[in-house]
Amino acid sequence: MYSLMFRQFLRTKTCIIGLSLLLVLGTISLLIGKQFLTEQQEVAHQVVEKQADHIARNVEYHSDDLGLLLYYLEFALINDPSPLAGLSIGQRDINPSVQSVTIRTLEAQKYDTDLLNPVKLLYGNLDLSFILIYVLPLLIIAFTYNLLSEEEESGTWRMIRVMTRSKIKFLLAKLSVRFVLLFTVVLTLFILAVGLLDIPVGQPLLAFFSVAILYMVFWFALSFWIISLQRNSNFNALTLLSIWLTLMILVPAALNNYLTVNHPIPEALTATIQQRDGYHEKWDTNKEETLEAFYTAYPQYKKYGYPTEDGFNWLWYYAMQHLGDVESHEQSVAMRDKILKREHISELWSRFVPTMHAQLALNRLAGTGLINHIHFLQETSDFHERTRLYFYPQIFDQAGAEAVNWASFKPEHMTTVTEINWWSTLGSLVIGALVFTGLAFVQSRSVL
Repeated sequence: MYSLMFRQFLRTKTCIIGLSLLLVLGTISLLIGKQFLTEQQEVAHQVVEKQADHIARNVEYHSDDLGLLLYYLEFALINDPSPLAGLSIGQRDINPSVQSVTIRTLEAQKYDTDLLNPVKLLYGNLDLSFILIYVLPLLIIAFTYNLLSEEEESGTWRMIRVMTRSKIKFLLAKLSVRFVLLFTVVLTLFILAVGLLDIPVGQPLLAFFSVAILYMVFWFALSFWIISLQRNSNFNALTLLSIWLTLMILVPAALNNYLTVNHPIPEALTATIQQRDGYHEKWDTNKEETLEAFYTAYPQYKKYGYPTEDGFNWLWYYAMQHLGDVESHEQSVAMRDKILKREHISELWSRFVPTMHAQLALNRLAGTGLINHIHFLQETSDFHERTRLYFYPQIFDQAGAEAVNWASFKPEHMTTVTEINWWSTLGSLVIGALVFTGLAFVQSRSVL
């Protein structure tokens, strides 16, 4: 019976077109993912070359004044993408993957970004996660909406009821045919991805694949429940498409509007203003007062004393630069906490919205979500701190540029480390699939 069902379904135009479309779009998405990873690698290589050239050029012109030299020098930190980022680009196409910072005030530098093509941002990226989240459910709907109603409308269902011992098993057999075919195509795409994107086979890839398959199971379970209501094909198609639209568009848009209204982030502007005011006001503040605040934060530098009020010196200048960050620190932390709170609320709501949950889970596994960017900003702050504290003593000792081994200053890298909580990653999808499967069986027993 199964072989006959396979042959019958494979001959249909819906099957041929649907599977071909999924395979073609999936392959294109992998090529786009490969292009994205290649661009990221090229950017990293360019940053290495440009930083070396940038340092050499500035050392040549400002070798006699280390303080002035370090006013201009920028040092890069690179956020290396995980190979899984080629499957789910997430926010990595709008958030910078490289931070080049001087040892001056940091807050404004952290949020510098690249110039991006607005048309490209409008269209977004056709990555594999988009195919899985948005396109795959539509194919499942197209494959299953008339699974039972077609038999009833064509008049063959009465004959099947007589010839088949279990009507539920018959429906499950037809569903399994469609599931196996889609599973095969998805598995093929993942095998291609491993070879094309050089993805290591391990827990992150297994978790990514598990999310994709359980998401597919959820939509089959939902379709099974709608089918079990024994309504006509038009009703089934309209209902399933309405659910797709609600889960994909309406609910995420409503949640985004709720977060924007109820959890605004005015600190984004306030932090910048506070930093600028905190720095510029120091020009009119007593130098001793500025250095007292600086020595409170870094008592190891108190040995450099208090320069006279007259004239300019780098000790006071870099002290007031640091205090600009100090005065905006409270707003910066508040902004970060609010962003994390919004992300936490989104994750809580996503437990009840499988489409959102799957998208967030895939981005988290690929290291392309908001949390990864927040970690990168924190790593940028730590990197800035390490760099400043390395150069401060040499600047304050009035050392020359020749005292520094500039060749040792290469861009640093932040590597994405994926920590997998299997239950939080898969639990919502498992529960959703079980709920709709249970509803379908209860409904089927009462009407079939």
